[in-house]
Amino acid sequence: MSMSLPAAVLAQRSRIEEAATLLRDRLGPVPTVALILGSGLGSFVDGLTDSRAIAFDEIPHWASATAPGHAGRLVVGQTGDCRVIVLQGRLHGYEGHAPTEATFPIRVLRQLGVKTLVVTCAAGSLHEGWQAGDLMLISDQINLTGTNPLVGPNDPDIGPRFPVMFDAYRERLRAIAREVATGLDIPLREGVYAGIQGPAFLTPAELAHLITIGGDAVGMSVVHEVLVAVHGGLDVVGLALLSDVARPDEPTHATAEEVLAVVERSAPRVHALLASLLPRL
Repeated sequence: MSMSLPAAVLAQRSRIEEAATLLRDRLGPVPTVALILGSGLGSFVDGLTDSRAIAFDEIPHWASATAPGHAGRLVVGQTGDCRVIVLQGRLHGYEGHAPTEATFPIRVLRQLGVKTLVVTCAAGSLHEGWQAGDLMLISDQINLTGTNPLVGPNDPDIGPRFPVMFDAYRERLRAIAREVATGLDIPLREGVYAGIQGPAFLTPAELAHLITIGGDAVGMSVVHEVLVAVHGGLDVVGLALLSDVARPDEPTHATAEEVLAVVERSAPRVHALLASLLPRL
């Protein structure tokens, strides 16, 4: 006799399907490639054609985005010969969202049939010699948030109890990203993203610790989204715009306003890379 599923799993399934049903009705057929736009990168959607949009807070059980530089809209549109579903902004733990709430959009994307997820973000550079404005292809991650969205009852229809994270950022997708960047003459760093809870920027001692354990960049997002995406069987590629230098030997740390200013200046290169990369995925 099969075991009955926990009530929490059944309730989550119901919430996911309710959100997915509304999006199918409002947006029509959903592409298999999805993109999450990080802080200050939301203007990428301005270049989409034949687009439809819906605000996060119009979607059942989907929280509103409150962070600066995050419009909080879901947009479906065309870039070149690729149709893509775009989250113009994301949900963060530091906004007060529980891990399962912040990653609810990933569950819905999977339910809609998305197979490939591109995550972008702004991040601080921990790597000596790297500069604000550089782009980094994420090769791996370190979850330093102290939480994990997979804690709790597991839904076996979505993914395994113990997902393997060894190839979370697919090498074959990273190879495509490198090739595209080379073709566009866009320098592309590659390294490990350390995800923290935030919202405070780190102290010099904390930054030194991240460098010691192998971090190349630090940010306040991404890691939970990727955990949930891999759990659900999605292929992931990640791009970080290094918006400031966050090293313990620097005399000061950039402010949030300075970070967004760097992102705004550097966003066109990110947009160009995405526009060429997405059709290849």
